[in-house]
Amino acid sequence: MNQNKTQLTEEEIKLFGDLMPEELAEIAQSGLNRRHFMKLVGLASAGLLASHLIGAEQLFARAIDMEIEDLPAIAIENGVTVNFKVNASNKKVLIDSRSTLLDTLRERLGLTGSKKGCDHGQCGACTVIVDGNRVLSCLTLAATCEGKSVITIEGLAKDNELNPMQAAFLKHDGFQCGFCTPGQICSAVALMKEAKDGQASYITKDIRASKSSVILSDDEIAERMSGNICRCGAYPNIVAAIKEAQTGKDVEQNWLFAG
Repeated sequence: MNQNKTQLTEEEIKLFGDLMPEELAEIAQSGLNRRHFMKLVGLASAGLLASHLIGAEQLFARAIDMEIEDLPAIAIENGVTVNFKVNASNKKVLIDSRSTLLDTLRERLGLTGSKKGCDHGQCGACTVIVDGNRVLSCLTLAATCEGKSVITIEGLAKDNELNPMQAAFLKHDGFQCGFCTPGQICSAVALMKEAKDGQASYITKDIRASKSSVILSDDEIAERMSGNICRCGAYPNIVAAIKEAQTGKDVEQNWLFAG
């Protein structure tokens, strides 16, 4: 991995000079790699970054590209090669035929935005979009995605411009800890397509009516998003964000002030 395009700041140079002097020359020449990053995580766990907070914050805020080396074929049981498109990039990866899409995205392609929450398809934190439809990647075999298009949370923004759903989640504070948020947003983006196509939900009153675009009520949004659990309880804000993203109209923010 190479970070030559990014120069170390004065705070970062001081951090490495004080805490990892043996690595400073290599980092200055070749950039920050996975090994350096993992050492930083260890120092953070030991509480040794407290005197270098500015430099540490700068480093952890960077998008570190941790390339994952291809595993040798002999190390993979029941190997199959899967060709598919991930976030508009063609990917070819040799995996165990039993590997889930979630594990392939996280462990083989380095796309760690999709989270492994329950690993039983019950929390929705792993939701991604496959050929326009939301799926639970922890229950989806990667081999079944041959020739398909997969979009993860990393692929929603275009040219550093947030997807309208991402912007709405930020505006309405639709997350607290943020763990489930990638799945929430991917699910919400696919939900918009479902509504546009007139797909029915459990609470649709007349499923025999001709399909037409559905304007989502609060109850419809809550029902359609019921597979995505937010343990922090940010549901009202999530509903408001989805409603604004669908209608394009400002939705009043639900702020509660103590006292």
